[in-house]
Amino acid sequence: MSTLLLFLPPRTRLHAPGRAAPETPNADAPREYDYVLTPDGRETGAEGRAAAAALPAADSVVAVVAESDVSWRRVELPRAGRQMRAALAGKLEESLLDDPDALHFALEPDARGGDSAWVAITSRPWLADHLAQLEAAQVFIERVAPLSWPDEQARGHFFETQGERDAAGIALRWSHADGVATLPLDGGLARQFFTPDLVHAAQWTATPATATAAERWLGTPVTVQTPARRALAVVDNAWNLRQFDLAPRARGVRALRLVSRALMRKPWRPVRYGLAGLALVQLLGLNLWAWHQHRELAARRAAVTATLTDAFPQVRAILDAPVQMQKQLDLLRASAGSVGEQDFETLLGAAALAWPGDRPPTDALAFEPGRLTVSAQGWAPNQIDNFRTQLRSEGWQLDASEGKLTISRATPRGRP
Repeated sequence: MSTLLLFLPPRTRLHAPGRAAPETPNADAPREYDYVLTPDGRETGAEGRAAAAALPAADSVVAVVAESDVSWRRVELPRAGRQMRAALAGKLEESLLDDPDALHFALEPDARGGDSAWVAITSRPWLADHLAQLEAAQVFIERVAPLSWPDEQARGHFFETQGERDAAGIALRWSHADGVATLPLDGGLARQFFTPDLVHAAQWTATPATATAAERWLGTPVTVQTPARRALAVVDNAWNLRQFDLAPRARGVRALRLVSRALMRKPWRPVRYGLAGLALVQLLGLNLWAWHQHRELAARRAAVTATLTDAFPQVRAILDAPVQMQKQLDLLRASAGSVGEQDFETLLGAAALAWPGDRPPTDALAFEPGRLTVSAQGWAPNQIDNFRTQLRSEGWQLDASEGKLTISRATPRGRP
């Protein structure tokens, strides 16, 4: 399943006097986004930069937030249900630098009221504006994910600060179980924080342009990792900043597509394996049961055939054992002078026993093996019904059609 990773441009911030502010893009010009297209979430495919309307198509679209645009707070979540967002704003109000109404909050995956959980915080107008412009260009963002998040495995990533390429323009994004922070490398305070044990236990990466300076500053080798390669980590990560009022609203086919994409992610892999295993077991079980039933049927057919050949050795070719056996029995009965159920005498006796008392003897009848037909001329409907009822009680059936009454042995239940 292909995934398109969109890098949201960092927010524009105020700069100290004497420092040049970055150029503000023309509001009328179409906004462009850096992107990475991955066919499987493990390898990078196409990379580039394009306006929203010109972005390549993909099965899933994930927006990636810049390192400096997300802050983190760990709080005891209130039991607020649908009012969670308002409750978070009130709980965090004293520790926030901005107005809570201008901020967007997102809870860590599977967090519930009463838990101690991490809360990701970013600018709400900035994020809502990007989502609105992308959806206006028919680019539907399924998730908004951070590049780094609090985790038990400590990780450090060195990258260039905006507009500078020398050693003084390198920053470190440090994520661990106690939070996430961006640390400048100029000065000695940041270096004193990383003890040899901590350096040895953490995973270290750096962009190609900062790798040499990072190794010199850290004193140990680091893994070179391009921004595109690093962004692949968000594909299987469960963090999603699209929550509360910025949660995606989808209906119909698009909702089904979002559900199917969610099921294809890594956290759902055990469920997919379990369902596939269950389907395989069911299929194997059905095949084994069919094989067992086939063997039982073949064994019964062989038993019937053996009975026929043992009882009537003169029968050589076995085509339909039950029919051939019945034929041989009829021949034996006829040769012995016995009357069978299909004979004229038996059918005539059945008709005589059930014959209505108010009806004169029939003036015409016809016989074929197993069937006796008499004329229905002059029979009233109630007489035919009484005749049928009497025959049925003795195991016979009566068919009335085209002015004729046909008597035959009733088919036993379960026999075709």
